[in-house]
Amino acid sequence: MSETPPSLLGLTTYLLSKTGKAARSRLAARLAARGLRLWHMAVLSALVDFGPHVQRELASRLGIDRSDMVKIVDDLAVAGLVNRARDTTDRRRVNVTPTRAGRAMFVDLQAEALAVQKELLAPLTSAEQAQLAALLRRVHAHVQAGSEETRPSR
Repeated sequence: MSETPPSLLGLTTYLLSKTGKAARSRLAARLAARGLRLWHMAVLSALVDFGPHVQRELASRLGIDRSDMVKIVDDLAVAGLVNRARDTTDRRRVNVTPTRAGRAMFVDLQAEALAVQKELLAPLTSAEQAQLAALLRRVHAHVQAGSEETRPSR
């Protein structure tokens, strides 16, 4: 039996890291059962939430390397979850759109993510869960704002 040192339990960043790792691992296992990975879910989420995207802009929005995005979109296209089409005005641009099956899969993946969330947050009351979510959104916004400042311009 391993016991976490109290000095680590006193570090919120440590607790966030360990909890995040557990959440990611559980969700990844559920996605793997469907032949998908977390990046597949992220791409479907962006396409459903924000609409069709040029593949290059989708990579930028999600912080995914362009060559990795090609593989992710290829996987989703082969599975029938997205359509790809060359832009008629600029053949270098590839437009990516979720299919009806992709939208349905997104709904299923959201349900899987919410099930993992319910398992992890079970010790908290509904009010505590809402408070935690609000606090984490604030921290996330702060981190995102900081990453914008440190990102090199192209």
